[in-house]
Amino acid sequence: MSRQRPASSGLVAGTLTQIGACGLFLLTLLAGIPRSGRYLRETIRQIWFVGAMSLTIIMVCGLFVGMVLMLQLYHVLSIFGGTSAGGMVVALSVYRELGPVVTALLFAGRAGTSITAEIGLMRATDQIAAMEMMAVDPIAYVATPRFLAGVIAMPLLCCVFCGLAIFGGHLVGVTWLGIDNGTFWSNMTAQVDLRTDIVNGVLLKSLAFGAVVTLIAVYQGFATAATSEGVARATTRTVVASSIAILALDFVLTAFLM
Repeated sequence: MSRQRPASSGLVAGTLTQIGACGLFLLTLLAGIPRSGRYLRETIRQIWFVGAMSLTIIMVCGLFVGMVLMLQLYHVLSIFGGTSAGGMVVALSVYRELGPVVTALLFAGRAGTSITAEIGLMRATDQIAAMEMMAVDPIAYVATPRFLAGVIAMPLLCCVFCGLAIFGGHLVGVTWLGIDNGTFWSNMTAQVDLRTDIVNGVLLKSLAFGAVVTLIAVYQGFATAATSEGVARATTRTVVASSIAILALDFVLTAFLM
């Protein structure tokens, strides 16, 4: 037992060091936002890269999440004779939890890893060092546009995910299982609250998740060792750290907002 304590304490110290370094890097990113205004085209290109290029997986997963959720809820609610509330439960589940969380996890797996790998390769091939030699600020040109793109694209992707999830629930509940269409929509619109479910559940959570995932991805790309093995490890750390951060932050936000 005595031999395990230094290893565990070292792991905790290393984790706290990484969190502190990531926080300082966030301050650097925020300070670089005014300077990144001259690279607006790069920011728009990154929004397309992390947002539009992620639409396929977001739409497909959103559709099937809504279909599976409705199918499971129907059998549970039928025990209590409450199948008419299926649409309402699907909407509340998607808006408050599943939509932001699943979208963020998919975003981290698709866009976060791409950002880390791209910046890591730029580090490994000395492109960032070349920018500094040519008096080009790599924070303003490389890091900040990708950070802003993630913050902007994440809420939009979350809205698409939620819309497809509701559509999938409607397909299974109304078309397949025979729930009345009017009851499906009326119960949903009567219980969904704009501030609690849409603003707090979808927009604020997705903004926070987008900022955290993109921050971790950009930081890991800049902090990676300039080797192919270092890029691979940084990409893995991005997925692991982003997943843990999303779930932990979801608990904190839910406790405060709900």
